Amino acid sequence: MEHTVTFLLKYPAGSSAEAEFLSAATNLAAIPGVGDFRIRRQVSPKNSHTFNISMDFDNRADFQAYLDHPFHVEFVEKWWIPAVEDFREADFVELQ
Repeated sequence: MEHTVTFLLKYPAGSSAEAEFLSAATNLAAIPGVGDFRIRRQVSPKNSHTFNISMDFDNRADFQAYLDHPFHVEFVEKWWIPAVEDFREADFVELQ
């Protein structure tokens, strides 16, 4: 399964606050079960969100363990809530 989120930060593009947030976000890749972790800059003028984070999980149990992991919970409280202006989350599984 793929977990993906697009988002818009409250910080100016290229600011040190933006860089600190993105650096903190890279640490999510170390949570057990996270695979193919990516942070990407969104470049389409059709979307106001400026970044995407995506990652893969072998199954829904691994995804739930990620959501409940103390580092993820801390990241959301310390970094995500204060920094993110708007976001969209989506989770995908392969068609059967």
